[in-house]
Amino acid sequence: MRHQLPDTPKGKYPSPWLRLLILCTALLGINYILWRWLASINWEAWWIAVPLVVAETYSVIDSLLFGLTMWKVLRRNPAPPPPDDATVDVFITTYNEPVDMVLETAEAAQRIRFPHSTWILDDGDRHELAAAAAERGIGYITRSASWTADKPRHAKAGNLNNALFETDGEYILVLDADQVPEPDILDKTLGYFRDPYMALVQTPQYFHNVPFSDPLGSQAPLFYGPIQQGKDGWNAAYFCGSNAVLRREALMQLGVRGYVRAVEDGIKRTLYAARKMIRAARKQAGSDQPEVAAALESVLQAVRDARRQLRDKRELADITFGFQQRVDAAARTIVDSDVTAMRADLEIIAALGENLENTATAVVFDDDALESLAGREWSPLGAIESISAMIRAVDVGRDDEAQPMLPMATISVTEDMATCMRLHAMGWRSAYHHEVLARGLAPDDVRTMLTQRLRWAQGTVQVMLRENPFVQKGLSIGQKLMYWSTMYSYLAGFAALAYFAAPAIYLIFGVLPVSAYSWDFFGRLIPFLLLNQLMFIVISRGTPTWRGQQYSLALFPVWIRACYTAFLNVVFDRPLGFAVTPKTRQDVGAIPWHLVKWQLVVIVVLVIASIIGIVQLYFGAISVLGVGVNVFWVLFDLLILSVVFQAVRYRGHQPEGE
Repeated sequence: MRHQLPDTPKGKYPSPWLRLLILCTALLGINYILWRWLASINWEAWWIAVPLVVAETYSVIDSLLFGLTMWKVLRRNPAPPPPDDATVDVFITTYNEPVDMVLETAEAAQRIRFPHSTWILDDGDRHELAAAAAERGIGYITRSASWTADKPRHAKAGNLNNALFETDGEYILVLDADQVPEPDILDKTLGYFRDPYMALVQTPQYFHNVPFSDPLGSQAPLFYGPIQQGKDGWNAAYFCGSNAVLRREALMQLGVRGYVRAVEDGIKRTLYAARKMIRAARKQAGSDQPEVAAALESVLQAVRDARRQLRDKRELADITFGFQQRVDAAARTIVDSDVTAMRADLEIIAALGENLENTATAVVFDDDALESLAGREWSPLGAIESISAMIRAVDVGRDDEAQPMLPMATISVTEDMATCMRLHAMGWRSAYHHEVLARGLAPDDVRTMLTQRLRWAQGTVQVMLRENPFVQKGLSIGQKLMYWSTMYSYLAGFAALAYFAAPAIYLIFGVLPVSAYSWDFFGRLIPFLLLNQLMFIVISRGTPTWRGQQYSLALFPVWIRACYTAFLNVVFDRPLGFAVTPKTRQDVGAIPWHLVKWQLVVIVVLVIASIIGIVQLYFGAISVLGVGVNVFWVLFDLLILSVVFQAVRYRGHQPEGE
């Protein structure tokens, strides 16, 4: 579903001068990092020299990806008027947020000028919220009866998926419980959907309870600005979970396609297991049972025919129905076989059927379980009945599954990025509207902020490991790089370790990770750093970006933990957990220094290393240039890490007059 972009101008792209600056910065970065790998590594101290040059390579690639994003920064023209007769559902997602907060958002949603229906999606199933919504004429939706206790709920993604099947608006405005919308939010965003292939319009997330100093780095003005505008230029602006309008048709098409693919995959694996099981049963039957052998051969032929029909893209319902009929016919011909040999098989069949009934999405099988079933010695009827149970489980005619189509992606603890990437892969478009049209609440304490950032990072890394954009069909090269750049940014925690360790190791042990501090070294590094910082200044246009730069390194324990836990979850199925970010001020009590203990450890080590280095310089053990460079490096690291002192002492914004 790849569509030609319209010829009408969408807005302004970067000036040639900015692109020249980006190009010069990229060339200087590539020149520096190639020289570092080829001519400057101190191989005698490889244990720190190699990690440091790997970290620098990471940073140069990060700079290149940022420059590529900025290469097509798109500052859009105002959207045209909304489509005629558009119907809209406003979804307000909530789980355990205060009822008053949810109602404030819902009442503001009712005041949106464009005709629409307002719905509170309460995953907490609170009777008092339902009653308050009814009193105000606000729609109220909680999970339908099909979401039984033994089926995965998929958190916010499941909440949205459930509501999609309970409503029918052409467009959906998604708001978090604290994001109070402006009355004109739909008037200014629906016009983008005059493009028939527009699936998503994302607007900024802005927080009204954040002071100018922004000690927790909540506002993210660089992301909700140049970065999203840059991704927009590559048709890769993505869904951020709230303050966005989506086209229902695109989501439902995504759900149908995902369901069909899952069913097809389930059929393929069932047919593979069926072939192995029948072959094993045929050996058990022996040569003295010609009727049984003929029945088993008919099932094998049915497997071959079904696989051919799959390759020919026949209707899946026809494939499963025809196959089931032939399996049942074979079973009837051998029903009088040895009952004793079947009893053990029947126990397994009963357990298999029970497990299939309790599976949240019946088309998902465990590969190890299928291999175990296929490798077992089966009686003829036992094999056929097991195959029958498996093929019934993937039959598209099943009507007992909870939401068989899941439009919102459920592969990570954050539903937004994966959903949008799948939409882009199908050829749909997105837009970023750079205007604050809803105002929400940011975390009021460091504990809540860390919980939020950990969840974001875990969700992004889960998507990176499960659906790496580089192997997704349908995405353009630019879109793949735009998605990868966001995922790649969460690897910064590992680079930070090398940046913190290198100066400390030199000042304490005198071990230099580069061959020498030469003019060759500084002549390549300093111009790159200066131009890179100039690029940030020009692109940000006065928008404060320093706080974001601080947290990209200062939260290194969070990023490392996110990568580690997401890896264990994806590869070893370790539970990850899901924590809803609290929307109210938390009682933190004493200053929670333990939450930043690793940052404090690094700060102490760097300070001690500086003192040791200065003492060694006094006794002539290390060079003046080496101490000067590394003490400067330490001071920069301390400046980066100093943000944690503001963070742990922060107790929420107090507006004037309170």
